[in-house]
Amino acid sequence: MIESNPNLKEYKQSFYLSAGECNPQAEMPVTLLMNRIIEVATNHANTWGVGYARLIEDNQGWVLSRVTIEMKRYPHVDEWYSLTTWVEDYNRHFSQRNMEIADQQGNAIGYVRTIWVVINLSTRESVDISKLSYISKNVSQHPCPIEPQSRLRPFEPTRTETYRFRYSDIDFNGHVNTVRYIEHLVNQFPMQHHASNMVKRLELAFVKEAYYDSTAEIIINDSDPCDVRLDINADGITRVRSRFIFQKRQK
Repeated sequence: MIESNPNLKEYKQSFYLSAGECNPQAEMPVTLLMNRIIEVATNHANTWGVGYARLIEDNQGWVLSRVTIEMKRYPHVDEWYSLTTWVEDYNRHFSQRNMEIADQQGNAIGYVRTIWVVINLSTRESVDISKLSYISKNVSQHPCPIEPQSRLRPFEPTRTETYRFRYSDIDFNGHVNTVRYIEHLVNQFPMQHHASNMVKRLELAFVKEAYYDSTAEIIINDSDPCDVRLDINADGITRVRSRFIFQKRQK
């Protein structure tokens, strides 16, 4: 049960990384980090009384539009870690929410920038949030040192893969789940690439929703294996744009 606190500018939540949650490198996978980002953002909104349960009364909901993750390292197996979140700014169209990931000693090991919009669930159009007083009074001055997301433009692919979205890809809204998109992107890199490199920075822009049984084309430009662009198209329409920046793992 999330305790209500409409004046809570920053929200912190701690987690323990179990072996069953780890990737082959015995660390937190970026897909789990994405789950935690959504969970912590949702819980903070719930403390303000504007989470899913409240917005659905007006047939509205928060939608994640952009994510930028930059990590020094990922939490390791059997390690406690925490996510602290705050809102940096907002306008009538979207809210800018940041996060800090810290290790069990409280040292920052990564940061996240996210963009959220409120949409009408019937029309799928954005809702004006400029008059929401709970946001204006809770904007935090907590700095976020990573650069905002770069402009993700169309590119010429070096290779492509195809996939048909199945039941397990779909969430309760009836479209492809955010984390499932990331799983499909991460799987475009072979095991050895992940063994030798960690995802230093990940940029994601969610353009348009995709649905069950649609055929996805994942287009990739990996001419620079340390700075790779991937888009997910479905039925001829771009659904997700992404950029993976890798860093060599320390021996």
